Amino acid sequence: MACAKWRLITFIAAKRIASTYCSHVYAKQLVADLGSKEAVVALRQDFHDAGLSARDVEMLAYAEQIAIDASQVTEANIDRLRAVGFSDQQICDIALCAAFRCFVSRFFDAVGAGTEPAFIDSDEAFRAAMTVGRSY
Repeated sequence: MACAKWRLITFIAAKRIASTYCSHVYAKQLVADLGSKEAVVALRQDFHDAGLSARDVEMLAYAEQIAIDASQVTEANIDRLRAVGFSDQQICDIALCAAFRCFVSRFFDAVGAGTEPAFIDSDEAFRAAMTVGRSY
């Protein structure tokens, strides 16, 4: 899976499991991928309406469902991914990425890990937009 896709999936999963740590880390990296902080804020607010391709929107909807409640994933979710061109291997990669982010993010919160200063943006409004759980 390409790094940019990994970051998108991670960013959306972090929002749904309220991981400020991962939200800040991946937001900083996504600014370079998406070209601006405004694009990252738009993604945070609603990835369905952030100018992404239909393929990326389906990928993120699946990742989001995994983060919210993987037990509610249905064959229809998988069919939507196939319909936009994902192979079964790629669907597996998306699921693994989202599930791994849930595990790691919860671990970081469980041990009280804080976001490293290098990932804390100096822009207070951007920082606030990326805070989805614990405040630092």
